[in-house]
Amino acid sequence: MEVTVGVEDAETGGHVKHVLSAERCVLVIFGITGDLSHRKLVPALYHLLRAEALPENFAVVGVSRSCADVDALREKLRESAARFSRTRELDPEVWDRFAERIHCVPGSVDDPETFRRLDEVCREVSASQNIGGNRLYYMAVAPSHFGPILQGLQAAGLVLETRGEGPWSRVIVEKPFGFDLKTAVQLNDLVAEVLQEEQTYRIDHYLGKETVQNILVFRFANSIFEPLWNRAHIDSVQVTAAEDLLVTGRGAFYDQTGVVRDIVQNHLLQILALVAMEPPVSLDADAIRDAKVNVIRSLRPVNLREDVALGQYEGYRAVEGVAADSRTPTYVAMKAYIDSWRWHGVPFYLRAGKALASGDTEVAITFRPGPGVLFGADDSLHENQLVMQIQPDEGIDLRFASKVPGEDMHIGRVTMRMSYAAAFSVQPGDAYERLLLDGMRGDATLFARRDEVEEAWAFVDPIISSYEDVTATVQTYAPKSCGPEAAEAMMCRDGRTWRPFGT
Repeated sequence: MEVTVGVEDAETGGHVKHVLSAERCVLVIFGITGDLSHRKLVPALYHLLRAEALPENFAVVGVSRSCADVDALREKLRESAARFSRTRELDPEVWDRFAERIHCVPGSVDDPETFRRLDEVCREVSASQNIGGNRLYYMAVAPSHFGPILQGLQAAGLVLETRGEGPWSRVIVEKPFGFDLKTAVQLNDLVAEVLQEEQTYRIDHYLGKETVQNILVFRFANSIFEPLWNRAHIDSVQVTAAEDLLVTGRGAFYDQTGVVRDIVQNHLLQILALVAMEPPVSLDADAIRDAKVNVIRSLRPVNLREDVALGQYEGYRAVEGVAADSRTPTYVAMKAYIDSWRWHGVPFYLRAGKALASGDTEVAITFRPGPGVLFGADDSLHENQLVMQIQPDEGIDLRFASKVPGEDMHIGRVTMRMSYAAAFSVQPGDAYERLLLDGMRGDATLFARRDEVEEAWAFVDPIISSYEDVTATVQTYAPKSCGPEAAEAMMCRDGRTWRPFGT
């Protein structure tokens, strides 16, 4: 029996962490005409301006080979903002205020002249809008362009190595950060030649989601849960990132990447780290990232033969850009262990994939069942489960046993639900809104540090090698199903089951 209980009221208390103000700056977007800019960055900036969250002295300078006409660029960006805005309707007055702040520099990132013109435009914009020289560079381009951009910025003297007072330069680097451990180390080495670590913001948009950030608050601000958050009380943890969409329009990219690189190495391991981390010594960026790194570093290498299931949905190889004999997985499930005092022996089950029965990202904590001496030995009836829904229906569910009304002693399971929309009467902002603001604030809490990235790659590299060198089996599965049979078999061997999609 499932009973949903909505939250009628939510009280808000004081701030526990001072939120820095977004500083005046020029936001330079490499790849202003690309898909990421149109779908995410520009709509996010529009909403920030609409919410009066952007600094008054702010401008956007886009860099692209195809943005010679700034008026045409502004119109195309307006169309995209109208299409991808989370409110679906643009306020003409707000958009006009935003559009007049958009400028462009046409050119290739392989051409030193592009960076000379970029510096010239940024100086003009800074002077006319009293911005003061602060620059936030965003690399919304393919990873192959990261190197030329960094080298171009360095050669043109566009990265200021300032500490404390004076103009600053920061760089946001999009994922994927590397293709494997080796390339991630090489890219990090290149970044370190150009930037200080505190200037480097490696973005993972999952960390910008309100529900992901709430994991930290939920764990450490509620005394009723933290004492239970360990191997003595928790039976297992499931972290799921399921998509019901097929790979369309980006087959060539996805076939080179696959689900392990695209989702597990960054999104799932970041969520796992937040769920499993020890209490940080403070809410400072490095304190939180230290705690996360310790979790990823403590992950035991997975048993590739028994504890990893790989799948590819039927019809994937027919997608344009995908190799006819591709072994790239579109689904992965695995069992991982964290070798720490808190989590010894507790399995963490991770799964992610495309073309599944529903789109659902969640964390499910299953607690150990109590003794069945009073109400029978049905463990599934007695187990309590806490589910943190990250998307699409943001909220937290708590499942527990309850007496069914009636004269006989019948036990049923009920679910209490906290819905973000019902509790706070607001729609959570897009992750890019928060992350762009944090870049302007100089708050790196929600961005990955070098050691986080490299430890994550060290964990997934053997899994990637297992299917790239043809030692692992990649099963096919039907679209809109629950994935390959091997994933179900892995859970059956442990006497457990996956949470059904969409529940």
